[in-house]
Amino acid sequence: MQHATPSATAPGSSQPWYKVLYIQVLIAIALGVLLGYVAPDAAKAMKWLGDAFIALIKMMIAPIIFCTIVHGIASIGDLKKVGRVGLKALIYFEVVSSLALVIGVIVGEIVQPGAGFGATAEQLDAKAVAGYVSKAQADSTVAHIMAIIPKSYFDAFAGGDLLQILLISVLTGVVITGLGDRGKPAIHAIEAAGEIFFRIIGMIVKLAPIGAFGAMAYTIGQYGIGKLGNLAGLVATFYLTSLLFVLVVLGLIARFSGFSILKFLAYIKDELLIVLGTSSSETVLPHMMQKMKRLGASDSVVGLVIPTGYSFNLDGTNIYMTLATLFLAQAVGADLSFGQYATIIAVAMLTSKGASGVTGAGFITLAATLAAIPGNPVPVAAMALILGIDKFMSECRALTNLVGNGVACVVVSRWEGELDPVKLREVMANPLAIGTEIADEKPVPVAP
Repeated sequence: MQHATPSATAPGSSQPWYKVLYIQVLIAIALGVLLGYVAPDAAKAMKWLGDAFIALIKMMIAPIIFCTIVHGIASIGDLKKVGRVGLKALIYFEVVSSLALVIGVIVGEIVQPGAGFGATAEQLDAKAVAGYVSKAQADSTVAHIMAIIPKSYFDAFAGGDLLQILLISVLTGVVITGLGDRGKPAIHAIEAAGEIFFRIIGMIVKLAPIGAFGAMAYTIGQYGIGKLGNLAGLVATFYLTSLLFVLVVLGLIARFSGFSILKFLAYIKDELLIVLGTSSSETVLPHMMQKMKRLGASDSVVGLVIPTGYSFNLDGTNIYMTLATLFLAQAVGADLSFGQYATIIAVAMLTSKGASGVTGAGFITLAATLAAIPGNPVPVAAMALILGIDKFMSECRALTNLVGNGVACVVVSRWEGELDPVKLREVMANPLAIGTEIADEKPVPVAP
């Protein structure tokens, strides 16, 4: 599914500054913080605006992912190539995710953000995290595998589970590819449906400032700006660690792939601001796929890597898992052994795979990780210590996950030899000048 690339004009040259999406989102976030501080009760009543925007986006996730993956696999026409691209993506995901986990452990040991906290079992409020604990306990390995299989083909669309959608999309794409010429009508139909769904997303994205305002107003109204000061050491450490990971680790990967990580961040500025306001990277998944195609990544690679990365390449969540685990261990005075460190990394690698950018998913996977440490040196109830600030850290998790998946898409596309260097140079030469309104794009007619 290809779309025409809009001309690279400066945001302020073709329209007033106040009509530019990322400026609208910035203003909305600032107004949300102000309302949350001045009128907390009124701000908490704005929660439905953020919820409604996220619901609108999630409403379109299943059909867009299905159409994109099916079309991507079918357009390749070679199942061996599909397997090759998928294998390369998974290898990249595992290597970079492992680096994120290890970096979280190293920073946690060096900075010691939980040292001297002095929490005791009597002080821990187990009831506050009971819901997360029950979800984590239900998420056993077998249960996790079984949950990937939907009750029916269409149940995956109804439930919106990303892993279930990935399963039926891959199966459908493989079958259509095997049909050869008989499958071409289905490919054209799916491509046309994808165009419709992307147009709808383009309309919804224009509501991003309203959604960001409601979500941010509720967050500040509910938890208060003062919460940003509580446990500030952990929050600051997590944000700085994530920033270090993006600029150094992903920055080096980007440099070897022929682009600047800073220019890449400028290119996806709209998506970063929307994620900042909503704390969920799912809200920009369709938009991000379009951005990667404009950057020069091939349709087939984008269709496979971005959706898969939302479940298997969660760098921010991985950093959070190990860093938060070490913080809690230090807070309760637990002395972890080398074997327990290894278990934390191994378990976190597995439990993070289902956290597909949804707000709060990282907190649930943290509970599963704590419960799996041999000897239970860190009680799961200790999560109550960071429950109040998890909302602020979830924003950083989502932002880091988004950047990581964008970089992964470019890397795998280049690795596969399907990255358009001309487009990449053009975009990176002036990333701030690239338009982002999908709704304003004219689709390229489908060849008969």
